[in-house]
Amino acid sequence: MTTIRIASYNTRDFLEDPYAAARVVRAIDPDVLCLQEVPRRLFSTQRVANFARDCGMYWSGRHRGSGGTTIFTSLRVDVVESRHQRLRVAFLQRTRGFALARVAAPGREPIAVASVHLSLDARERAEHAQVILRAVNAGGEVVLAGDLNEGESGQAWQAFAGVMRPVSPLTPTFPATRPRRVLDVIFASPGLQAEPHVALDIPEADLVAGSDHRPTWVDIRLGEPTLAQERAEEASARASESVTEEMVQEAEAEASDGAASAPTPAVSASPPDAGPPAP
Repeated sequence: MTTIRIASYNTRDFLEDPYAAARVVRAIDPDVLCLQEVPRRLFSTQRVANFARDCGMYWSGRHRGSGGTTIFTSLRVDVVESRHQRLRVAFLQRTRGFALARVAAPGREPIAVASVHLSLDARERAEHAQVILRAVNAGGEVVLAGDLNEGESGQAWQAFAGVMRPVSPLTPTFPATRPRRVLDVIFASPGLQAEPHVALDIPEADLVAGSDHRPTWVDIRLGEPTLAQERAEEASARASESVTEEMVQEAEAEASDGAASAPTPAVSASPPDAGPPAP
């Protein structure tokens, strides 16, 4: 696996058509899906789990303190770590937070992926951007994706762009019916290379029905495996090649013989106790 597809999608708390949104996700077929505005309150865990199932993806099952952000993954990647962090907001404002996961493709070093949904207030967006950058700056490569609620001239966008670069296409994503603003974007650290964007055949009706935002996605080229990883893969391949058809047949025969020689439970020939005789 040399590339990993990362997508970002604001699903508006499933207030639109979640089945259409799930069809959109299936059409993108991401390895990592960064979500914003998933339900956070009544029955939210079950609703998000159902959405992951409909998308054909997997979820950690927790998103408390996430501010409505979370991350789904496919079986093509391993989740090394998954957590959510709350962000401080002004009194009576919508809760905010971000999701952070470290994911690894087979034979590759893990990368950090963050799903963010910034405030409607410009000052809060700038403050939250700094908190998020400190959290993801733990060494290694980083992908940050989400709904920034601002364009390229915004302070939060500029803060992210100061240490990363946008790698998703800068085409409008909001509103879904007639997109005019680029609010949803994916950034990557300098060590990650984005592949040319792949346009996908997603039904327009599903894009409009699924959410008030359109998704964005990018294919990231992964670094070459380390020498230790290459040696581990070679050892695994040699081990697999050393298993012959004859060995498989012998193992199956032993299992069959073991089942045949297992003691058969005794069965009583006496009729069941019918209770005392009738008077």
